[in-house]
Amino acid sequence: MQSTPLAQSPSTPFLKPRSGDILRSPSTRDALPLKLLERGARNSGLLPLRTVSLLRSASRPHALVPAAASSPSSSLLFLRRKDDGTKARAASAPGIAEDGATKLGGVTRTLRLVVMFGTWYLLNIYFNIYNKQVLKVYPFPATVTAFEFGCGTVIILLMWASRLHPFPKLTRSQLALILPLAVAHTMGNLLTNISIGRVAVSFTHTIKAMEPFFTVVLASLFLGERPSFWVVSSLVPTACGVALASFSETSFNWIGFSSAMASNLTNQSRNIFSKKFMVNKEETLDNINLFSVMTIMSFMFLAPTAIFMEGFKFTPSYLQSAASQGLNIKELCVRSLLAGFCFHSYQQVSYGILEMVSPVTHSVGNCAKRVVVIISSVIFFQTPISPINSLGTALALAGVFLYSNAKRMTPKLKV
Repeated sequence: MQSTPLAQSPSTPFLKPRSGDILRSPSTRDALPLKLLERGARNSGLLPLRTVSLLRSASRPHALVPAAASSPSSSLLFLRRKDDGTKARAASAPGIAEDGATKLGGVTRTLRLVVMFGTWYLLNIYFNIYNKQVLKVYPFPATVTAFEFGCGTVIILLMWASRLHPFPKLTRSQLALILPLAVAHTMGNLLTNISIGRVAVSFTHTIKAMEPFFTVVLASLFLGERPSFWVVSSLVPTACGVALASFSETSFNWIGFSSAMASNLTNQSRNIFSKKFMVNKEETLDNINLFSVMTIMSFMFLAPTAIFMEGFKFTPSYLQSAASQGLNIKELCVRSLLAGFCFHSYQQVSYGILEMVSPVTHSVGNCAKRVVVIISSVIFFQTPISPINSLGTALALAGVFLYSNAKRMTPKLKV
């Protein structure tokens, strides 16, 4: 179908005006089509009454102006006052709404952080209590740690299946990068459980206050970071405090002490590896999924290792023989499940907090958490602590606080 010149020119009118219409005033010419449309709509009944009334009002534009504003001066005054009020409201409303939204968002974020920190501390306290109770009567740290990783694996799979958190799309290169992190994560938690099974919980966490020392050493060796004078100075009270607490610790033994020190090394190696290898933005995962993948890989590593090292310790025959010797199997299973749930939950909350705050703030919170765990475990287990031991623990924790502040104030220097 060929297009006509009429259709090609948008300015060409579809109907030529009658000669009489040209002589009409603009208001009369504009009102005529509206009157015709109104009359046709009223006769046909196709338009609702509201539309008809709007058409009628449009055909008489002066009907919308009040009687007091009929004169030119009064109408200009009326319109000017209306425009000024609209501009004032438009200028003030966005600023007020923006400030209110900012304040509300800040308060909500603060309350959320307070709840998350409280949950992190509470779950950590319960984990250390249940974990110590289990390891006291069931001295198989590899099996206990594998069971805790298994509980975490079940929780992670349920989280992904229910879409509480998006399922990660992993590549081979990502798995290759996460592999050393998962090995260090497995060894760190296993060594911590070996230490808790051998010495008091408070002493294990006092030794783990030496983590900043290993962080500085490993960062200097593998990342080329040169610590400042204040960072190095903050390590002195930490080392002195740990030494003082070790000399006066009643539950001291070399296996518990060396296991806690080795857990410091492996945990900080995991952090250094994550900084060194997970630098490509395309290869990184969010903190929750990174921790989840590490947990599943740790369970896959440790489950066969625990069987090889300690044998099958959850078989019905073994549990029956243990029950015959006075072990409460029901309590053991309940506390093991609670320890496994708290073990995974407190770490997942910790990684969630790390997504919201800076690493230095997270480090300060971790130090405060260690203080809370030490005090709660001493009270719950009624651990005897001498004044020298208390002084050493306080000195070590004070050194960690100083280290966190020194890291916050001083930028890292490259060698």
